[in-house]
Amino acid sequence: MAQDNRHPFLQGLSKHRGAPPTVITIFGASGDLCKRKLVPAIYNLAVDNLLPADFYLIGYGRKPMPDATFRELASESISKFSRRSLNTEIWDRIEQNTYYCSGGYDELEAFKNLSAKIESIEKELGRDVQSVFYISTPPSVFEPIIENIGAAGLAIRHQDSDKHTKVVVEKPFGKDLESARHLNRVIGHVFQERQVYRIDHYLGKETVQDLLVQRFANSIFEPLWNRQYVECVQITVAESLGVGTRGGYYEQSGATRDMIQNHTMQLLALTAMEPPVSLDAEAIRDEKVKLLKAIKPLRFGYENSDVIRAQYTEGLIDGEKVPGYKQEEGVSPSSETETFGAFRLNISNWRWEGVPFYLRSGKRMARRVTEIAIQFKRPPSTLFSENEMFNLESNTLTFQIQPDEGSTVLLNAKIPGLQTRTQPVKMHFKYSATFGSNTPEAYERLVLDAMIGDGTLFIRGDETEASWSLITPLHEFWASEKERGMENYVSGSWGPLAADRLLWDNGHEWRRP
Repeated sequence: MAQDNRHPFLQGLSKHRGAPPTVITIFGASGDLCKRKLVPAIYNLAVDNLLPADFYLIGYGRKPMPDATFRELASESISKFSRRSLNTEIWDRIEQNTYYCSGGYDELEAFKNLSAKIESIEKELGRDVQSVFYISTPPSVFEPIIENIGAAGLAIRHQDSDKHTKVVVEKPFGKDLESARHLNRVIGHVFQERQVYRIDHYLGKETVQDLLVQRFANSIFEPLWNRQYVECVQITVAESLGVGTRGGYYEQSGATRDMIQNHTMQLLALTAMEPPVSLDAEAIRDEKVKLLKAIKPLRFGYENSDVIRAQYTEGLIDGEKVPGYKQEEGVSPSSETETFGAFRLNISNWRWEGVPFYLRSGKRMARRVTEIAIQFKRPPSTLFSENEMFNLESNTLTFQIQPDEGSTVLLNAKIPGLQTRTQPVKMHFKYSATFGSNTPEAYERLVLDAMIGDGTLFIRGDETEASWSLITPLHEFWASEKERGMENYVSGSWGPLAADRLLWDNGHEWRRP
């Protein structure tokens, strides 16, 4: 066999998970996501020799632009946002295969031009390529993009081979149950489900993926992962930033649509689902759907409600005064949009019956943190009864997802000395300390998985509908109640007192991350 003397980049995935020759087309190529995440992700895959040897990038947007200008903008994005510095030798090899197409998202002729461009690449290359269409645009144009991909014949290219077309769709997947169903119908008219990759970047984070390993590869955890040993589970997705210049967008979204219905519910599903029969993508997604469908309907109202909503008011963040939500640019002075949500969920299945799951997410909170905490039941207090000598806390396993990925186990230990005294201690594992600080970005993993056809970390259509089935009745109730029941919390705090009461009813308290 002849030796392959090409540069390692051009040898592509020969020593890794293999993707066929690929053209990635990014719709919304002038947007922030493309600049900050997608182009740097593609570059870092090239650095790691994880792109196919024959790889092409096409940016698509409304604004006309020469190929050279788009290439220059892509290079600037890498220099500014990549976790690695720009290596001109590697980038030059991507850049020469980088192009730009302009046109409206509702202009079929522009999509036909895009099709002709992909066909010209195949003709020059002398072989078929797979097309991956990445929709990185506002949701208002999802539908025309998908329909025109279909009308231009791009969705059925090489349908019966490993080079069949794939489409990656960014959240939000609808704004309620009916719009999610409509979007799924639109996608289903053009694509088969195996072609569709609904992306939630949280699922690409190392610690989220590590959940499966911790649960199912360590026998010290899985036997305890049930109602007999777990007291409660808390999931926190907190941001210290406000809405900034995105007030107009956030007014249409709110914390529940922006974070809880998608990111937070995905974390819940992975934490609580039953063991899949294999690591096959469909096996894992089957279990997630079963879990979401097992969540009991929410109780909402003003007596024994499972949900609290609130808005941030003026306060201090890092010692600096910040405005309240209603004083932010683009926000109505009479806004009814929640910037914080706290949920108490109950799962009706054999494993979790009686174990409360607490979810909270908000802006302008004390600090930026995302974590999952599994709090175990205390052992019987027959040996170490609680007094001044025995400081005991519940054993807790915590997965930190951001800003510092890792996990912590809280144990009770004896304090050195002649007396028997106890104190809670923490055992830490941090990815950066163990594996180095240059951990791949979530989008690197997800772009690679889309190219190779691995849907494990992507969301299936029925998952989106199962999640919206839980949340939509709540939004309908809030819409009817206007501002009634809206709580407030000071910027820089951990949320309103009412959110604490959700836990007090069960004798629990929120963790302070």
